[in-house]
Amino acid sequence: MTTPKAPHSFPGTPAGPPPGCPAHGADPVGPFGAGGLRRLYGPEAERDAPGLFEKLRAEHGPVAPALLHDDVPIWVVLGHSENLHMLRTHSVYTRNSRRWRLVQDGTLGPDYPLTPLFAWQPICSFAEGAERERLRGAVNNAMQQIDYRGVRRAINRHSNRLVNEFGQDGRADLVSQFTDHLPMLVMLDVLGLPEEYNEQMVDAARDMLQGTETANASNAAIMGILERHVARRRAQPDDDFTSSLLEDEARLTDDEVAQHLRLVLIAAYEATSNLTANVLRMVLTDPRFRAQLNGGQMTVPEAVEQTLWDQPPFSNMLGYFAVQDAELGGQQIRKGDALLLNIAAANVDPVVRPDLEANMQGNRAHLAFGGGVYECPGDDLGRAIADTGVDALLMRLPDVELAVPETDLHWTNSLISSHLKELPVVFSPRQPLELSSSPGQTGASRTDWEISSPAPRPPAAGPVPPQAAPHVPAPPVADGSVATVPAQRRGAWRRLVEWVRGG
Repeated sequence: MTTPKAPHSFPGTPAGPPPGCPAHGADPVGPFGAGGLRRLYGPEAERDAPGLFEKLRAEHGPVAPALLHDDVPIWVVLGHSENLHMLRTHSVYTRNSRRWRLVQDGTLGPDYPLTPLFAWQPICSFAEGAERERLRGAVNNAMQQIDYRGVRRAINRHSNRLVNEFGQDGRADLVSQFTDHLPMLVMLDVLGLPEEYNEQMVDAARDMLQGTETANASNAAIMGILERHVARRRAQPDDDFTSSLLEDEARLTDDEVAQHLRLVLIAAYEATSNLTANVLRMVLTDPRFRAQLNGGQMTVPEAVEQTLWDQPPFSNMLGYFAVQDAELGGQQIRKGDALLLNIAAANVDPVVRPDLEANMQGNRAHLAFGGGVYECPGDDLGRAIADTGVDALLMRLPDVELAVPETDLHWTNSLISSHLKELPVVFSPRQPLELSSSPGQTGASRTDWEISSPAPRPPAAGPVPPQAAPHVPAPPVADGSVATVPAQRRGAWRRLVEWVRGG
């Protein structure tokens, strides 16, 4: 936990809490800091981040002043329309952190705990103008080279292998044994990295994103792995995302490629790990989800979309920076100010969602993947990992149930996300599935699902005979169309399928 150093006030705010403010005499990490502003860190933020943001909305409206770690001031954008305006007006609001006043004057240096989240890097997320177009074009081109049918088969394979590791036990923690590892395994495949890096990358990514005292060291460890990988691929290209970036006509440098690999890897891992865990939690605990899935009124992709509204994988995004003086949500934003994209608060803005119980099927107006010129280019990949992974797990464990009361579930909250700590479940023990068969095979048909959450029951006395594994065709990509594979590149899974079929 970070202890405040010197406070940095918004222009016009007092240097300390006003008289009578609860912050007087409070603990250094109490809820209020310089100028009586609420802190986005400390016990209150860790305990109930959504509640904290609703307090800010009630006190200040759609844009609120608040404090980051070490009492660094920032504007929190809470309203849906205000966030959209910020995302779409890139001539006024940029992600180039070198425009942040506190970076320019040296107040925030490389040792600041949140520096890995906003420090300028030669990547499309921080670039502007023609340079952003050059870098973003290379990333988009590399994304288009991904064989999404092959990726879905790989997701299925990794999902079934993870289930094999705990399926005979009749119980598992789906966070530590499934959702924490599936996205990283898939992303290592996409980038062309050996899966032996899985554990190391998971630990380093989680540490870095939480803004701990060792976050910078974890970031350096990740970059070291990626830089060595880029050097290998420069010498020996392969059929992967890394090689596509290196071969792009934009002629990215090795450093630019490594930085973009970090961007894609970390963003996809954290977002998809949280999203997959949240979908599974909602399926296991929300009667609406259970009834609609069992009754066929909702598919897993639709459950994913509802989750992106209700519990987006990233709560906040740090940050955006004012290029000029502006007005936003009734607040006067000054050139050089920092703003926090608050995705979770925007998604529950009462202006756009007066009824939070309303079904959001078919509505993709949520801000889970950002928007504007900085919109996440890997949203389809994230959706594919979540819906295919959840689908595979539910077909392998059709009677899976929550093993504890829902009230016993807890989250680890950081500035940018809420990570479910554990998701303990019980189910009938399952024999391992043979994974040497054609990719795309699963352990049960979709009609075998029995999603329910009654009181936990003890595991069955003996192992359950393995079910037949009918062939399930590879599903379509996220937009419903059938994915095509570029003629000049064939994914490893595609080559394997052709070999098995005698092609």
